[in-house]
Amino acid sequence: MKEYQTITEISGPLVFAEVDEPIGYDEIVEIETPNGDTKRGQVLESSDGLVSIQVFEGTEGIDTKSSVRFLGETMKMPVTEDLLGRVLDGSGNPIDGGPEIVPDRRDDIVGAAINPTAREYPEEFIQTGVSAIDGMNTLVRGQKLPIFSGSGLPHNELALQIARQATVPEEDEASADDEGSEFAVVFGAMGITAEEANEFMEDFERTGALERSVVFMNLADDPAVERTVTPRLALTTAEYLAFDKGYHVLVILTDMTNYCEALREIGAAREEVPGRRGYPGYMYTDLAQLYERAGRIEGREGSVTQIPILTMPGDDDTHPIPDLTGYITEGQIYIDRNLNSQGVVPPINVLPSLSRLMDDGIGEGLTREDHGDVSDQMYAAYAEGEDLRDLVNIVGREALSERDNKYLDFADRFESEFVDQGFDTNRDIDETLDIGWDLLGMLPKEELNRIDEELIEQYYPEEEAEEVAAD
Repeated sequence: MKEYQTITEISGPLVFAEVDEPIGYDEIVEIETPNGDTKRGQVLESSDGLVSIQVFEGTEGIDTKSSVRFLGETMKMPVTEDLLGRVLDGSGNPIDGGPEIVPDRRDDIVGAAINPTAREYPEEFIQTGVSAIDGMNTLVRGQKLPIFSGSGLPHNELALQIARQATVPEEDEASADDEGSEFAVVFGAMGITAEEANEFMEDFERTGALERSVVFMNLADDPAVERTVTPRLALTTAEYLAFDKGYHVLVILTDMTNYCEALREIGAAREEVPGRRGYPGYMYTDLAQLYERAGRIEGREGSVTQIPILTMPGDDDTHPIPDLTGYITEGQIYIDRNLNSQGVVPPINVLPSLSRLMDDGIGEGLTREDHGDVSDQMYAAYAEGEDLRDLVNIVGREALSERDNKYLDFADRFESEFVDQGFDTNRDIDETLDIGWDLLGMLPKEELNRIDEELIEQYYPEEEAEEVAAD
């Protein structure tokens, strides 16, 4: 292991050093400052005689007299089942005052791509306890389903609710017989404030969710460069728990916007030619490397499911971050500013939301045989009610027909009874679908043109219909 004192330039989070031997890309570097501090970094670029190094802890205190050691290996994450219940910083060091981590092994944080032929198609239902997700945009094991939000909206509260409540119903039944795999949460926070971090930790500890979670915390005042490794450490931990230990792992990454800002900062320091809105041209590839680490592998018990959260700058879904994320992931959940201002909790707008894998994860044997039809019918009725709201603003309610008024009432009740449930209510899928039928009972049977007749006979609430007729 050679040591150099050949630093030629320091630019933002980057250090440039001259070398006389080939240095590997992504190799880990230790930089010792004149006052004896040791900082870790990673090789970003290696050319003849010159390397650029990104320093995780920031370049403060480094000067041309600092010595540079190349360790000859890429960054590794020490993994073990004992990580469950632990809180780590954005570089993977424990910050909860607990014992040192004794790893089973050390895994490369870049991870190995899952062979497409070994991928199993995601089709088992994950119950989040949130009706707007379970009923209308169902999450399945191995899926990547982002939450699109805006600054100041309660996406963190929704993330905590999902982390707290998420279960795999059939596994719950199996675990009663002590079989089946367990459920774990890996929570990666990037660039969040100390206040948000305290809220997260308080909630994890208060509800006992920490016992089955591994938490990575990169705070807003931590170096931006560290943000680029935090999600990779989290996903490496998730892959180990899923594919080696058989857990069903839910990975929640918040906030991907902070991660992309860190990429932009590093790109600017490297004087790269910027892409759209100043973000690096390789951001699509970079995000895909993270998101594609979700999935299931044939013959392995566990699964990795991802819920990345991103705040859309200016609530603009054509911004590069949500735009590229939408290309890679299987749908999205939209948090809506209007619903939030009306006090709907969680303020999920189901109309632009989508889960592309929903159809394969619901139905008989998975959720309930009426799930798909109920969801389609509610979506259509709510969309019609939304359109009519625009019309009411112009012509007034009196100008609408009796049928139209029913759809308007449906839209109001859909938001206040189905979507609005608070952050502490945990509804199982039967309860969610029963509320759906209760709402559909407002509409005459002949309007339910997306539901199988047998299901209408079985589930349609007749007493609700009689009240509607009496009105």
